[in-house]
Amino acid sequence: MLEALIDSIEQKKAQLGRLRPLSAAALAQLQKHYDVELTYTSNAIEGNTLTLRETAEVIEHGITVGGKSLRDHLEAVDHYDALLWMRELAAQTTPIDESTVCELHRRIVARSQPGLAGVYSQNPRRIAGSPVIFPNPAKIPQLMEEFGAWLQAAPSDSTSIFEGHFRLTAIHPFGDGNGRTARLLMNLMLIRGGYPPVAVRPEDRKTYLDALERGSLAEDLRPFQTFMHERLDSTLGEYLSALQEALP
Repeated sequence: MLEALIDSIEQKKAQLGRLRPLSAAALAQLQKHYDVELTYTSNAIEGNTLTLRETAEVIEHGITVGGKSLRDHLEAVDHYDALLWMRELAAQTTPIDESTVCELHRRIVARSQPGLAGVYSQNPRRIAGSPVIFPNPAKIPQLMEEFGAWLQAAPSDSTSIFEGHFRLTAIHPFGDGNGRTARLLMNLMLIRGGYPPVAVRPEDRKTYLDALERGSLAEDLRPFQTFMHERLDSTLGEYLSALQEALP
C-alpha cells in the first residue's frame, strides 16, 4: 500500500510540475487558503478551540472572537507568522539545520509562550495518556545537534521528510509546541522538495498520534509513513484540481 501511494504521489507531483510556471494570482490565492488551513489544523489538534473561520478572522482582520481565550488568539497569530517565515525560507537555498528548528519553534510560541521560545526544555516531557518516554533533558543538546546534521544530509524524498517529522517529535526537545514545530519543519522540507505543504486535520488526530506512538514504542514507522503519504497524496489531488480550474 505504501509503495502504491508513493507511486501515485510521484505521478501527481510530475503533473504539478507540468503546470508550472503557475499563474501568480492563482497560486497566491491557493496559498493563502492553505496557509490559514495549516494554521487552524496544526493548532486545533493541540487543543486550540478556534474554528477555521475564526482562525481566518483573527489572522486576516485581527478580530477578537468572543468566548475564546487570549492564548488561542495568540497561537493563531504566532503560527501564521511562523508559517510565512517558513515560506520565505523554503524559497531560499539556506541549509535546514538545528538553528532552523529552534527559530521555527521560537516563532510558533513567540507571543503565546515567550518563556519557552526556541529554548530546549530542562524538564521531563510527557504527553497525557501516552506511555512514550522522551529522552532525558540532559541529552537534548547532543540529540538536536545530531538531528541538525541529519537534516542537512537528508534526501528530499517524501519518506525522508516524514522521517524528519518523526525524529523531531521523538526527541521532543521543547517544553511545548513540539508537534507544531515538527509539522512546520515537515512542510518546509516538502516545499523545498517540490511538494505542497500538508495539513494534519483535527479528524486525523487519533490516527496521527497513534502512528507516532507506535513509531516510538515499537520502532515501527510504517503506519506513520502510510498515514502521512495518504495525506500528501490527497493534498496533491486537491492542488491539481484547484490549479487546473484556474487555467485559462
